Amino acid sequence: MKIESSAFVPGGSIPAIHTCDGEDRIPPLAFSGIPSDARSLVLIMDDPDVPASVRKECMWDHWVRWNIPPQTLSVAEGEEPPGVIGKNTGGKPGYMGPCPPDREHRYFFKLYALDTMLDLDPTAATKTDVETAMEGHILDRAELMGRYNRPQNQ
Repeated sequence: MKIESSAFVPGGSIPAIHTCDGEDRIPPLAFSGIPSDARSLVLIMDDPDVPASVRKECMWDHWVRWNIPPQTLSVAEGEEPPGVIGKNTGGKPGYMGPCPPDREHRYFFKLYALDTMLDLDPTAATKTDVETAMEGHILDRAELMGRYNRPQNQ
């Protein structure tokens, strides 16, 4: 399985339009190699480079989406894919673009193919809830990493 973006190469710089310094637009994404027996997809974007002074877990969850139909092969720029929107670390639903407070951070877009649909509360579920519910149901996974450093940090 694979996840790609036409906005940046793997390990490359995420364009500012997709960040808090731009329009906070969802980057375009393309999925391929989804297992034929997948019942749903999960999409998570997180940042493991958060300073401990900001979050003791050193992790910021930017986007959590589950029960995406497995026939979904792309996400258009600026558009949420179908499925259920979870809460990000900011406590809001939907995409929250990169916004590192101190230096360049890595942002991981993670795609999971599951053998089930997840039964979670859409008003309260977080990445941790989704990851716990996915246990034992992951058929395949793919990852795309991009980087971003705010102009004020350079």
